Amino acid sequence: MSYRRTSYAVWEITLKCNLACSHCGSRAGSQRTNELSTEEALDLVRQMAEVGIKEVTLIGGEAFLRPDWLQIAKAITDAGMLCGMTTGGYGISLETAGKMKAAGIRTVSVSIDGLEATHDRLRGKKGSWKYALKTIKHLREAGIFVGCNTQINRLSAPEFPRIYECIRDAGALAWQIQLTVPMGNAADNADILLQPHELLDIYPMIVRVARRAYREGVKVQPGNNIGYYGPEERILRGRGKEYELGFWQGCSAGLSTLGIEADGAIKGCPSLPTTAYTGGNIRDFSLHEIVENSEELNFNLGAGTPEGTKHLWGFCKTCEFAELCRGGCSWTAHVFFDRRGNNPYCHHRALVHAERGLRERVVPKVKAQGLPFDNGEFELIVEPMDAPLPENDPLRFTADSIQWPENWQDEPEVAYSVIGG
Repeated sequence: MSYRRTSYAVWEITLKCNLACSHCGSRAGSQRTNELSTEEALDLVRQMAEVGIKEVTLIGGEAFLRPDWLQIAKAITDAGMLCGMTTGGYGISLETAGKMKAAGIRTVSVSIDGLEATHDRLRGKKGSWKYALKTIKHLREAGIFVGCNTQINRLSAPEFPRIYECIRDAGALAWQIQLTVPMGNAADNADILLQPHELLDIYPMIVRVARRAYREGVKVQPGNNIGYYGPEERILRGRGKEYELGFWQGCSAGLSTLGIEADGAIKGCPSLPTTAYTGGNIRDFSLHEIVENSEELNFNLGAGTPEGTKHLWGFCKTCEFAELCRGGCSWTAHVFFDRRGNNPYCHHRALVHAERGLRERVVPKVKAQGLPFDNGEFELIVEPMDAPLPENDPLRFTADSIQWPENWQDEPEVAYSVIGG
């Protein structure tokens, strides 16, 4: 029963959304024309349990805008799976939070993408930041475990330490962080994307904030495009403790994760582009058949063998961590270059280039078409570290732009050991 390798599913139950985020990979707003019916959704719940899924996270769009969302959540719970949810948090009342608790929703992650002005700008709606914090309060009062998630880009990065204080004070117990990448709406707003060489200033900041978060009881959860074999890797993936296996161990799409779109399309990871990575639709095949037989969900099965690195190219093909890393996050690499296997958002890579007196930049080359989960293509520029940077780039990120809270200034510096060093 090899198909039981999967254990976690992220399910977009509708593409309908009440926000208009400029970094939204799915370009959410209106529901898909052919979203699953209630009957089809409940049958999919049954199939997920049968293939060994243990945990399901409901997403959108905005999941609660689907009329039968609580019925779906209850079915997931009744089938013995853990039900969670990720939300923009605009519109969850205390009454709704109580209904979520009754339906068995155990954990909810609320998106906080900046301080008030930045969050509202990115989320496309004035007042969305205040309501997200109100939603956190309502969920906590209902007895639901609450975390937050934050996209790190050139707008949010300078505020990162203060975003942490905001979500800590709101009562979040976990914090997932992810780098914004050029998928969907974010592909059309490339100026907000961090440049690869800016990671040299991003990671010391992240780990300093993460250490404080661990001390203060907030679990920092690095997303799949965070880190990779830099000095801070074991701290970030070890959840604050530098333990032996606390490092990136390769893309898990199709191995332990599934992504499900509202029309029944099945992918190995919820973030992957629809066109290139959909293995089938549950209206045409059973979930078991898709997981077991589709090439799009099995591309990681060669992990740990020579087959597992055949897709690598560019820097990733030459890297000492290639066999284990396998090019980092497949989603991140694909949406930059329209193919996986060469990931520009890698800390180790930025450090190696810096040691050689070089830096990398990405520049838009081909526009995205304007479809959900689509991508364009970027040109990768490798240049001397002291070469002039492009003019008229007001969002450029540097260590000097970080807004450190005043009471953090006296913290001692921490030394790290480099993996493989």
